[in-house]
Amino acid sequence: MLVKLSMEFGSGRTAMVTQGAAMDEPPSRPTWSRQIEFTLAGIGCAVGLGNVWRFPYLCYRSGGGAFLVPYLLMLFVLGIPLLYMELAIGQYTRRGPVHALASVCPLLKGVGIASVAISFIMCIYYNVVITWALYYLFSSFQAPLPWQNCNNTWNTPNCTAHAINGSNFSSTASQEFFKYKMLEQTDGVHEAGTLRWQLFLILILAWILIYLCIFKGVKSTGKVVYFTALFPYVILIALLINNVQLPGATDGITYFIVPEWDKLRSVDVWVNAAAQIFNSIGIGFGSLLAMSSYNSFNNNILKDTLTISIINSLTSILAGFVIFSAFGYMSYLQGIPIRQLAVDGPGLVYIVYPQAFANMPVAQLWAVMFFFMLLCLGLDSEFAMVEVMVTSLMDAFHRDLMNIFRRKEFFVLAICGVACLLGIPCVMQVGIYVFQLMDHYTAIVSIMFLAFFEVIAICWSYGVTRLSANVKEMNGSRPNIFFRVCWLVVAPVLITVILIFSIIQFKPARYEQYVFPSWAQGVGWCIALASIIWIPLGAIHTLWLLPGTLLQGPRGAGVYDLG
Repeated sequence: MLVKLSMEFGSGRTAMVTQGAAMDEPPSRPTWSRQIEFTLAGIGCAVGLGNVWRFPYLCYRSGGGAFLVPYLLMLFVLGIPLLYMELAIGQYTRRGPVHALASVCPLLKGVGIASVAISFIMCIYYNVVITWALYYLFSSFQAPLPWQNCNNTWNTPNCTAHAINGSNFSSTASQEFFKYKMLEQTDGVHEAGTLRWQLFLILILAWILIYLCIFKGVKSTGKVVYFTALFPYVILIALLINNVQLPGATDGITYFIVPEWDKLRSVDVWVNAAAQIFNSIGIGFGSLLAMSSYNSFNNNILKDTLTISIINSLTSILAGFVIFSAFGYMSYLQGIPIRQLAVDGPGLVYIVYPQAFANMPVAQLWAVMFFFMLLCLGLDSEFAMVEVMVTSLMDAFHRDLMNIFRRKEFFVLAICGVACLLGIPCVMQVGIYVFQLMDHYTAIVSIMFLAFFEVIAICWSYGVTRLSANVKEMNGSRPNIFFRVCWLVVAPVLITVILIFSIIQFKPARYEQYVFPSWAQGVGWCIALASIIWIPLGAIHTLWLLPGTLLQGPRGAGVYDLG
């Protein structure tokens, strides 16, 4: 049935593009001013806060260098082939994820809608992390740094400038700044608390910055990425040069690169490695697929694929050296082993690292540089996620949207405004719990389901033969045997195995020692279903519209009318 419902390839691009007549599409699709702009935008989209936060955290939790083994394996057999696949589909169809997936496999067109939904959900809470970065950036201009000592109104009697070995009751100055000054967090998700007006105003500022980056489409985005994609590397290298000279840095780097091989026996390590590849490169989120739809038809897809994926992973490893050298320094100052440092989720970059700054020479300078780097890393990943929503809606409802908003700039403003309002719960006192709940059920639960059905739709339903022919039409030669085998066998099998183990070993969301109550877990599953539900709904919609019975399949020509 899947194969029958997949669009007939015909004599080349004609069969797929024929569907464009049924779409409500703009008269002409803009392209990147220079191809390097797409490459930089792709690097900026892939290289984000996850490289500095999630990757080092997973290494820390998964035995240091042992995590690099499954991570690099997943990069070569999943990350690179699937990115190649997504860029090829986006560039060939010249459509966003919704219409691109509907073109290659109408029965699984819901996968495209799901990728838009998951990107929109992520952009809501991801911008909160940018809000935190701005808050810390503004706070870094104070002398001394507000998290440098315990002589502040928000500090508790248990506050200490450095952690005390063996003490479960003390908290560091940086922990208390994060919890009691910036977040003013409540004791659990059951206490909503009040709106944190400072964070709310900074959230509005963050969305203004996003809007200014994307309101002109690829023409404005292409200019912004020259700075946001390249400048973080200047800061990362400067931080690394500084950190390796600190006492204890060698111990931290050793922890990072020397594997604990026993950890590889844990399925969690392998699942986390695959999830990190998907989250970091953006497989299944539709961001790079949407961006590639603005490429010229004959752009070299393989070159962009290798550039984006390899630079992304090298950045993660570079960030690992930066973060773990700081871990070694903190271990030296506190007199405790590296494995006992309090590291959990976003606390890595907002608690542990600021604490390291407080003890460095010229602390304000390094703090400003670090949080400005986080801002740059967050911005280009964020506007890529927003662009997915904008591109998909413009592809589907261009004429209607132009009748309502008159100009695309006003439509983009409306998208940013709605996302900003939906992010308000994340800047309340309960915000950290809302953030953790959304991140767990979106970035961990939903993405694996999405990746599974995307691979089924493109690799098996549309077929490796058709996909290879598309690449040959664009670039003059078919993908080599490595990519064809990965598309046909390795990627589907690996993702299926990982999905099964993810379900079997699923763990409810938690924040530090706090485990979310059952009703909150239920809300989390609703968040996950907000994206996944579109896959069966899309299939039902396709079957409902097609003439004939299920056993007969579609009648007539293989070109599916998306209108």
